[in-house]
Amino acid sequence: MSRIPLRPFLIAKDENGHVRLTVRETRYNSQNYPLVTSTLQEETFKTAAAARAHATKHFGAEPGQFAAK
Repeated sequence: MSRIPLRPFLIAKDENGHVRLTVRETRYNSQNYPLVTSTLQEETFKTAAAARAHATKHFGAEPGQFAAK
């Protein structure tokens, strides 16, 4: 795994064309190796902007913390 920190929010389209939000949490073990936990949110969105707004409102996301797939 890369030592480059992951952005905590991933916005991607699923197989049905809905936009989904994944919240990622990075922790480090005793050897300073990153351990990433990804949680796909149940909500679906029509646009990436709607997913960003949801992340900002509910998770305190800031600009620059989003990745797109």
